[in-house]
Amino acid sequence: MIKTATHADCKALAEMAVQMWSESSVAELESDFCEIINSNTYACFIKYSDNLPIGFAKCSLRNDYVEGTSTSPVGYLEGVFISKEYRNKGYGKELVSACEKWAKDMGCSEFASDCELTNTDSLKFHLSTGFSEENRIICFRKDI
Repeated sequence: MIKTATHADCKALAEMAVQMWSESSVAELESDFCEIINSNTYACFIKYSDNLPIGFAKCSLRNDYVEGTSTSPVGYLEGVFISKEYRNKGYGKELVSACEKWAKDMGCSEFASDCELTNTDSLKFHLSTGFSEENRIICFRKDI
């Protein structure tokens, strides 16, 4: 089950996110997630399996220039995480789809993302979910 994250999910989101964004603490990330859950320009979706949180996606609306896009705002995948034991089951793709739907509902016609040049796992994931590479700094976009 995928649901829109609420304040009740902030701690679970932070505990997963710290595995991806290790330069932050769980407390910092929990505070960040609680702030963005109140925002009109961000959304978080959380994936549950047997009532356990196993993944999330965070997306936003970006009004600044986004590499490879021609519209504004652009839906933007800020991060996606799936716990190791649940990977390669299509859950990440489901979360990205939830973000795309949200962005489309917010008036966007493009969805974009990025990853570090050396993050080949992220590159493969983005390509497998329909993004196309736009530049060698590795920025992504796709129509939604």
